[in-house]
Amino acid sequence: MKKYMVMVAVLSLSLSACSLGADQEGPNASESSSTSKKEVEEKAEPTFNPDEPESENSDSDHQQNNSNESQEQSNANMEEKTQDGLTVVADPQNVQVVVNKQRKLPDGYIPPDLTVPDVPFYFDEDLPKKQMRKEAAKQLEQLFAGAKKAEVELVAASGYRSYERQKRIFQGYVEEHGEKKANTFSAKPGTSEHQTGLAMDVTSAKMSFQLDQSFRQTEEGEWLANHAHEYGFIIRYPKGKDAITGYTYEPWHLRYVGKDISSEIHNQSLTLEEFFGFQPAGE
Repeated sequence: MKKYMVMVAVLSLSLSACSLGADQEGPNASESSSTSKKEVEEKAEPTFNPDEPESENSDSDHQQNNSNESQEQSNANMEEKTQDGLTVVADPQNVQVVVNKQRKLPDGYIPPDLTVPDVPFYFDEDLPKKQMRKEAAKQLEQLFAGAKKAEVELVAASGYRSYERQKRIFQGYVEEHGEKKANTFSAKPGTSEHQTGLAMDVTSAKMSFQLDQSFRQTEEGEWLANHAHEYGFIIRYPKGKDAITGYTYEPWHLRYVGKDISSEIHNQSLTLEEFFGFQPAGE
């Protein structure tokens, strides 16, 4: 009987210890915020509406992105800072790379596999701005084919830009509008998505090939907003997200991120910064 009583006591103590351990363990929730950047071509300056309200995202949206944040933040742990406080992205060739006002490409970066997508452009010259990364170019061809099937005629305007080209474009805007305003719609060299080779500005003949926010009200802009994600692209600088991306609304700016996340970003009305949990890039 004594032996039996001792065994019961030991078992009771073991169960109590398990219960204590479970009570001390709690959820490990992470929060996500945002960050970003972008500029236009040397065509028309986009019209601006500074009074556009910003949309809000629920806590549940952020929780759904925890795994994405963890992946991107693990890369962030390996990233270096410049003397002026910018983060140098660790993996610029990743199609999901986040480049914005706070996150720059490594000095001298040139995408490794630039090619010209077989889509209509508004110009005939063989210029570097026709180029995109190979994977993005292939999907852009599919996107244009889908638009044409829907009787929507898109025209490509500007893809890859080198550091030096972006430097000239940004300086031109500064001289014309002043640096403060230029920063709202144009990227400083090294922080432009166009340098990644993953972005393409798109317009239409109806827009006289201009880059303007009124593009969203056209049939072409409507189709692009509703279907770009089906081909792995997002509208990189959405309406009402200026404080997050750091740039005014650009319904023409497509950014390739891959089909695995483009629909998630579209369906949740997120920016790339929000999706990966970066701090706002707005100034």
